[in-house]
Amino acid sequence: MMPNLTNSPADFVQMNIDPRAAGFCPDKLDRLSTHLEERYLTPKKIAGCQVLVKRRGITAFSASLGQMDIARNKPMTDDTIFRIYSMTKPITSIALMMLFEEGRFQLTDPVFKFIPSWRSHQVWVEGKGSSMVTRTPESPMTIQHLLSHTAGLTYGGFLPGMELPVDSAYAAAGISRNSTDTLEAFAGKLARVPLLYDPGTRWSYSMATDVCGYLVEVIAGQPFEQFLQERLFAPLGMVDTGFAVPDEKLDRFAACYERGPDKTLRLQDDPTTSRYRIPPSAPSGAGGLVSTLRDYSRFCDLLIQRGFFNGKQLISRPTLELMTRNHLGQSSLAQMAVGGFSETSNAGVGFGLGFASTMDAAASGTVGEGDFYWGGLASTLFWVDPTEDLYAIFMAQLIPSSTFNFRGQIKNIVYGAIKEAS
Repeated sequence: MMPNLTNSPADFVQMNIDPRAAGFCPDKLDRLSTHLEERYLTPKKIAGCQVLVKRRGITAFSASLGQMDIARNKPMTDDTIFRIYSMTKPITSIALMMLFEEGRFQLTDPVFKFIPSWRSHQVWVEGKGSSMVTRTPESPMTIQHLLSHTAGLTYGGFLPGMELPVDSAYAAAGISRNSTDTLEAFAGKLARVPLLYDPGTRWSYSMATDVCGYLVEVIAGQPFEQFLQERLFAPLGMVDTGFAVPDEKLDRFAACYERGPDKTLRLQDDPTTSRYRIPPSAPSGAGGLVSTLRDYSRFCDLLIQRGFFNGKQLISRPTLELMTRNHLGQSSLAQMAVGGFSETSNAGVGFGLGFASTMDAAASGTVGEGDFYWGGLASTLFWVDPTEDLYAIFMAQLIPSSTFNFRGQIKNIVYGAIKEAS
């Protein structure tokens, strides 16, 4: 069991780091710093980053490297606040499944049971715009489909490398990533968008988890952000996680970068003018949270401890096991996925309820079979490995996350540093 932690960021900074007790070779694990410095920080491919590795409830490695803001010459600090984008999705999924444990819904329930306008959804057949041909779905979309990204929704053309036939319908419906709509209005607009395929037949990275956030609001009968605060963030002591950065924390908010045509870093989002300074009308359960390494480590503590944290069971072991199983039948993403963008590779990888999982290490070409994980658009990532009693978190701010394979490189170093007992 993980040790109890306090709510103080200073305690996180002063944690005991003991790679040997965690079952690592210290010299090999220190290659993380060397690798990141030599490959990414010195050549200025990223501004800065943070890494945390825990195993057997012991912190084995923790480092804050480089800068959080180049223009202001601000070093990366242990309490830096990051845009975690799609690392919001596992949090939203856990929140919804907490209501599942209360008997408030079944995974097989049709979505229209809670969002009546979704009863009229159609499936794309051919064409675009006014010439688009649609038909009635073979079966209704369920909550399980939403959680596993098999609902037939897309990201509406908002992600790099994804241009799908129905995406123009999202723009026609007035769906925007910077919308002032409420979650209810957002869900109402999505009811008018044709599905890309029959629910359950394919997998596509999508706005489905935003809808899961709205379902939390509908089923719990309270604002989505309030539910997260009361049921997850407060119990876990995630004091810097939310949908906006208040003025008193602005000095800790990292700048976000992208890679220019000449491969140099250029500013993508300035902290002082960022949209994250203003609480959104429709908090995005798919990608709207900001957080810190310390805060997200507490969420990972919950996952590695099978839903248990600081003497309280927030979600059960059987529910977590259900969530981290492959919900694509016997298929992997390689057989099911459509579209060109995701936070994972496809071969040997399955997808559960909010998490990807490594089904076949040989097929995926990675270590850590049986782990579950996800990442975010600005190059944040985490994975949890129950077999090795291990989790790791990496935080950076570079868009898109597909620019470099941080996950594969960090995993190789971490697993390569595991030392067997003599």
